[in-house]
Amino acid sequence: MLIGELAGRTGASQRSLRYYEEQGLLRAERDANGYRRYTTESVRVVARIRALLAAGLSTDVIRTVLPCVDGAEALEIDLCPELVRTLRRELAELDARIDAMRRSRGALAAYLG
Repeated sequence: MLIGELAGRTGASQRSLRYYEEQGLLRAERDANGYRRYTTESVRVVARIRALLAAGLSTDVIRTVLPCVDGAEALEIDLCPELVRTLRRELAELDARIDAMRRSRGALAAYLG
């Protein structure tokens, strides 16, 4: 299928699909004229990518996590040791950002009395 059809099936923009390919998350074959050709599996891959992005993971992290992910609608994750380390690191970083935001919020609220 061409990029427009994949975009229509997944709800992802063509620009996003090109970006996923640039980031090494999505593969496409090229026709002689340079058009991208995607397989039906690409629909599931895009669903996985979008779900992982919605969970707050960066494309760098998704690149390492994607081989451990199965399913499309409800993600099934194979918790291989590398993935566990990656997800724990991401959670720790997220917790640190939440703590910093709580401190900032407290300071702003204090200014308001």
